[in-house]
Amino acid sequence: MTNPIYNFSAGPAVLPAAVLKRAQAELPDFRGTGMSVLEMSHRGKDFVGIAAAAEASLRSLMNIPDSYRVLFLQGGATGQFAAVPMNLAPRSGAADYVVTGSWGKRAYAEAGKFLDRVGLAAKTDPHTHVPAPADWQRTDDAAYLHITLNETIHGVRFDQVPDTAPVPLVADVSSIILSEPIDVTRFGVLYAGAQKNIGPAGLTVVIVRDDLLGRARPDTPSVWDWAEMAKSDSMTNTPPTYAWYIAGLVFDWVAEQGGVAAMAEVNRRKAARLYAAIDDSDFYANPVQPAFRSAMNVPFTLVRPELDAEFLAQARAAGLVNLKGHRSVGGMRASIYNAMPEAGVDALVAFMKEFEEQHG
Repeated sequence: MTNPIYNFSAGPAVLPAAVLKRAQAELPDFRGTGMSVLEMSHRGKDFVGIAAAAEASLRSLMNIPDSYRVLFLQGGATGQFAAVPMNLAPRSGAADYVVTGSWGKRAYAEAGKFLDRVGLAAKTDPHTHVPAPADWQRTDDAAYLHITLNETIHGVRFDQVPDTAPVPLVADVSSIILSEPIDVTRFGVLYAGAQKNIGPAGLTVVIVRDDLLGRARPDTPSVWDWAEMAKSDSMTNTPPTYAWYIAGLVFDWVAEQGGVAAMAEVNRRKAARLYAAIDDSDFYANPVQPAFRSAMNVPFTLVRPELDAEFLAQARAAGLVNLKGHRSVGGMRASIYNAMPEAGVDALVAFMKEFEEQHG
């Protein structure tokens, strides 16, 4: 019997084994239809049922009020970097951004292509914490304020949701959605690439408050116009049907685990064990201030960087894969999303201790 493989990739990321098995069983014939979901018309009753069930499941998991639309789109979170300003402000308008890592930086830069005034309310350098909201430099007439609730590359998360009322708060939640409860009503817009806690790459979920629809500029492409997509049930064009179907299976799996609150408790345990292994050692280090450490993405370095390649090679041989840190940061990164079992984190911690004993 081969040893299990634990995939610590930041995305595309590990999926629940139960979801993969169900998808495998249903691949050639979806529940007696004689068709694979891959072959279905997105407008046929079978797929429309799949889509509606997935949305209902996500609404239940996140307690999304009826006053919000849920859209299943394409283009990734990066596509929404452009869609956000195009949907919420005119070219001459203003918006504020808080940059606490690489993805916030990219969102800020992209907004500059579509807005004449993009305010940098706060920026960290190095990215090791979230500046106190009281210290943010905000623009008086900003149409929205944008944050990245969890920075995948740097492993920095907001310890609390800032109060920006009456300015709508917009958040990229790609790497934190469904991992802990999020009060949707605190936000005007939430968006997430699917390939971390939702499903395969190719799908993007956007949750937008009704009163923010219909503000898109006349020249906004229809595939980026949230109001148009809401009117068509996310089917202005052919949606990523199979990714949407897998997302629905993942939503059902999260519900079977006890819902988002239950997932959060497991995630807290996983993160606590991994951070303890780092903090209790002189061999490993994590630069993020403890109050702002991500429970999803844990970057760490070795005291001797020349051992990085050996660490990765031995980890791979032990069945611990995709631990290399992002190219912009270096070191290691363990992404421990919902589908990463506690046994995977335990195996990583045990390996880290063994490696330190060999080389410390």
